[in-house]
Amino acid sequence: MPLSLIALRGPERPSAIQRLIVLRGCLLVGEALAILGVPALLGIPLPEMPMLAVVLLQMAANALAWRRIIRIGEVGDNELTLQLVTDIVALSALMFLSGGAANPLISLLLPPIAIAALMLPPRRVGIIAALAIAAYSLLNVIYLPLPIGDAQRAARLHLAGMWVTFVLSAVMLAWLMVRMKASLAARDAELAAVREKALRDERVVALGTLAAGAAHELSTPLATMTVIVGELANDPATPEAIREDIAVLHRQVQACKGIISGLAERAGAGRLDSAAAVNAERWLTEVFARWREMRPRADAELDLGDALPRLAVDATLEQGLLNLFNNAADAGSKVRVIVRRDAGSLCIEVRDNGAGFPARVIKQAGHAPFPAHAGGSGIGLLLAHAAVTRLGGRLTLCNDGGGVARVNLPVAAVV
Repeated sequence: MPLSLIALRGPERPSAIQRLIVLRGCLLVGEALAILGVPALLGIPLPEMPMLAVVLLQMAANALAWRRIIRIGEVGDNELTLQLVTDIVALSALMFLSGGAANPLISLLLPPIAIAALMLPPRRVGIIAALAIAAYSLLNVIYLPLPIGDAQRAARLHLAGMWVTFVLSAVMLAWLMVRMKASLAARDAELAAVREKALRDERVVALGTLAAGAAHELSTPLATMTVIVGELANDPATPEAIREDIAVLHRQVQACKGIISGLAERAGAGRLDSAAAVNAERWLTEVFARWREMRPRADAELDLGDALPRLAVDATLEQGLLNLFNNAADAGSKVRVIVRRDAGSLCIEVRDNGAGFPARVIKQAGHAPFPAHAGGSGIGLLLAHAAVTRLGGRLTLCNDGGGVARVNLPVAAVV
């Protein structure tokens, strides 16, 4: 039977071919049982030995195809064409031995043409169609007739055979179309995801270029601010009441200079995709402490779970978490960061007590560039999502008494 060609293109193709080869083997066993059972059940003598020899050769070819799939893991157009040709030749041989074109099962030469039209290039489709037409034409004049003396009984058997042929063809083609539809839907979804990722990466690259330029341009005003803050702090005329504010301002300027220096360093020599395994508890504590230096007036709490694993991080993950911390602080009056270990991953929840995320932000999270929302442009979420997904993690948003940004990161192997 020509079922071995109902295959899918793409990553699912080898596994689909394996399933079809198994199905083909089952059908060949059915053919062998039918050849052995028809003479006894219907009283129609058949040349059993030659027909069984054809089926055995098909089984051998099927076994070789299975071994080839297991060994190389993929099937090209040449392999599919060869299997189609083998199916048509074998079916033609069985038809030759059982009545030729008068055998109602002759219509099973049609499904291979339809399958080839879906799976193969036009030139190979023409070869398969020409072979099937030639086989049908020859079977009209060259065949071994079935010795059925009763014409009325022969007509009934012919109609029954046509029904069987129709059922088999309908089942094969329906299954093929369902599989093809599923394959096309999966391919369209994959292409859409690739397009969305390309657009998101393009925007991230553009933001990186903009950040490098901003780092260069901001260095001069920050240096000026550092000088002025230092002069105010050292001026005896400065009131003591505002010296504490000046000290806070000085720390903020230094933090800005550190961020700018880090941007310039990463743009010049750092590899943003170079991940390293670190102690999660120590790294998260340091990141949270650096954020508290930038937001000293924020009411924030870090809740670290027990026995945290080592974590794969890169230069962008820290900035992504800082963006989430800042968003939470901007959205509410209290920020709580909860870290716990899940099965095979580390979960970092950033919670606030604000109004929560807008519905459109939650809906598009992780599937498209984040839309602008109240109080922001969505760039922080976009960069956080890019940093998390680069490491194989996942960022999800929800509302639970406020906004909740949940980051799941893969745990690095302990080294």
